[in-house]
Amino acid sequence: MPVIRLALFCALLGLLPAAANSQPAVSQAEWIDALRRGGHVIVFRHGATYPDQADTDPLNPANVAKQRQLNDEGRALAKSIGESMHKLGIPVGQVQTSMFQRAVETGTLLGFGEVKASPDITEGGLVVTPNENNRRAAALRKLVGVPPTAGSNVVIVSHKPNIMDAFGKDWFDVREGEASVFRPDGNGGHTLIVRIQANEWSKLAQTSN
Repeated sequence: MPVIRLALFCALLGLLPAAANSQPAVSQAEWIDALRRGGHVIVFRHGATYPDQADTDPLNPANVAKQRQLNDEGRALAKSIGESMHKLGIPVGQVQTSMFQRAVETGTLLGFGEVKASPDITEGGLVVTPNENNRRAAALRKLVGVPPTAGSNVVIVSHKPNIMDAFGKDWFDVREGEASVFRPDGNGGHTLIVRIQANEWSKLAQTSN
């Protein structure tokens, strides 16, 4: 029994770093100031969509009519998030998105200029090989590990499966429109700074100096 208890205790200790990384100890004022200075990668899950729609031609992202789309709330919140980020003085130098329209539209409505769509951050799901899903997860992690141009941040708009595959089970509850702010370490790695729900940005813009 003592051996079993010791093994269980060690296993639980092994889980602690992941749990700690999911709840960074940083104040609101600190991470807002950090974003104003730039040097971060902000990974959004696309905005709110119609739950009764599905991607019925997932291998053809150009077939927009056969995709799940942003609903009115998703469009309004994406626009509001961008306006709030502008009010907060958060600079964005580049916006990269999935090739699916709900991600492209989310990135466009943020209002930081032209978006660049890439298959590297496009949802694959069950229609691509496990190897391709793994490649996309590695590609997203690599993007998050690249420091942005000095004085700016990079925005990436992707999907729940990609985010979970790239960053782990702590993102199983990532919501539509949620943002995860990462700081690249300059060596290909990254640190999670904060996770922000879609409806929190307007409150931040109202209360932050």
